[in-house]
Amino acid sequence: MKFKLNLIRITPFLIGLIGATASASAPFAKTAAPAFYRIMVGDFEVTSISDGTVELPMSTLLTPGKPEDTKAALAKHFLAEPFETSDNSFLINTGTKLVLVDTGAGKLFGPTLGKFVTNFKASGYSPEQVDIILITHMHPDHVGGLTEEGKRVFPNATVWADKAESAYWLSPENLAKASKDNVGFFKGASDSLSPYVKAEKTKWIDQNTEVVPGIRTEASHGHTPGHTTYVVESKGQKLVLWGDLLHVGSLQFQNPGIGIKFDSDGKAAGTQRVHAIADAAKNGYLIGVTHLPFPGMGHVSAEGKKYSFTPLNYTQLK
Repeated sequence: MKFKLNLIRITPFLIGLIGATASASAPFAKTAAPAFYRIMVGDFEVTSISDGTVELPMSTLLTPGKPEDTKAALAKHFLAEPFETSDNSFLINTGTKLVLVDTGAGKLFGPTLGKFVTNFKASGYSPEQVDIILITHMHPDHVGGLTEEGKRVFPNATVWADKAESAYWLSPENLAKASKDNVGFFKGASDSLSPYVKAEKTKWIDQNTEVVPGIRTEASHGHTPGHTTYVVESKGQKLVLWGDLLHVGSLQFQNPGIGIKFDSDGKAAGTQRVHAIADAAKNGYLIGVTHLPFPGMGHVSAEGKKYSFTPLNYTQLK
């Protein structure tokens, strides 16, 4: 009985203490930090690596259409303007080679991007281990992570890109006559690629080719003059890395005719997008896309004349 009475006396004190603790304020954390996500494609280990996100005024960037219509379409999918878009890169470990597809923005696209190298290291690899870097195209949010203060971040890697892409973006003549809005794109490409060019660590692709067994290039020119997608296959499983064939999945899967003002050739980019979406839906393989919400991977399904995208189900490697 004495023991029970003591508990009765202590209980009000404990309740008060718990109440005081529960009511204490804590600052909002305000950040979320996806870093990397890993799956197997056959015998290949594929890691999606986040470079961060960036807000873009999609209502003025998507074409054709009026800004107010785009805003309304986004709102139907519970998406706000400016639109927050992911920037994803993909790392493929074949067991014998470490192949990286794109490198994020580095310092070329503002403070909310540029997390790629940190997240790459967090995924368990070091830059020195990368053998090959495949560039989908030379926009700054894809090549900025190649260098840091003018030096190669990946000292042992050879950079592959389409020959037409390098001829366009690395041309001093094109830089000299570029519009004010495009000068930064040319300079970003030149600054990012030049250290690899000088070190003779580049390879320019002029036709579809096998990079290493199980990984091949596929020309998809339109978004830029040499835009390239990459096909990964192992043990009957297939992943196609689209680069910038689309930017806003919630709108462009339903209407592949929607383009973006960043497209160098809107008509060609549209043709490539329509073909890629239809082929992915028909054949059921996995796709990886730079600007879909992290980790940017999933499957396309046909729904009449429209399409839908199903993000990859979360899983943990065993």
